[in-house]
Amino acid sequence: MRVSMEVNGSETTAEVEPRLLLVHYLRESIGLTGTHWGCDTSNCGACTVWLDGVPVKSCTTLAAMADGHEVRTVEGLADPATGDLDPVQQGFMEEHGLQCGFCTPGMMLTARALLDRDPDPDEATIREAISGNLCRCTGYENIVRAIRWAATHPAKAAEEVSA
Repeated sequence: MRVSMEVNGSETTAEVEPRLLLVHYLRESIGLTGTHWGCDTSNCGACTVWLDGVPVKSCTTLAAMADGHEVRTVEGLADPATGDLDPVQQGFMEEHGLQCGFCTPGMMLTARALLDRDPDPDEATIREAISGNLCRCTGYENIVRAIRWAATHPAKAAEEVSA
């Protein structure tokens, strides 16, 4: 079947098997490998992307379900015009919010969705928001600090830190 969707602001179209998962479409059909495939059961959250602005687990979402919709991946977080990092990306760097990096793309998209809804979340709210994303390395402390950092640096964080 033919699917068309907007991914990170660019229109994509491909012929796919009806059973193809969105994670595989992103990684294999269009070469966006930032979305990770971890558990295939929607438990770990490494595959989290946005579908029409809502975080979804792409390992249990068919590519056909995204047909005609807008998808955003971790590659779409940075400003496309300037290359400036999203404050969430910058926060993960500043606060060492990753170790192996496997969960990081899903964590970042979940964090961005949270901050878009609640620009100043407390620790409990952050922990609840990321509870569907598993990290086996960090113990979550630095991830929570990274999200708090992003909340306190909402605009042009990369430019301010670099200057």
